[in-house]
Amino acid sequence: MEILKVSSNSQPKSVAGAIAAVVRAQGTVQMQAVGAGAVNQAIKAIAIARGFVAPSGIDLVCVPAFSEITIDGEERTAIRFHVGPR
Repeated sequence: MEILKVSSNSQPKSVAGAIAAVVRAQGTVQMQAVGAGAVNQAIKAIAIARGFVAPSGIDLVCVPAFSEITIDGEERTAIRFHVGPR
């Protein structure tokens, strides 16, 4: 399964395009965000992606979850979003 990593500098419209493309090709996608800014951009991207795929009859939903990851040898908590059709 594809994991899209979102940062606070990510452009929501670009991430939304990636979400739409992966959902159309594979059915579901996972997004990973670390920090409040990254989570904000991820949520905006999901909202935009819903509009991109709605004309195709796809109703996107997301399920958030916590994930422990290692960055530069340091344990961090990330938010992982499982995005797919309802």
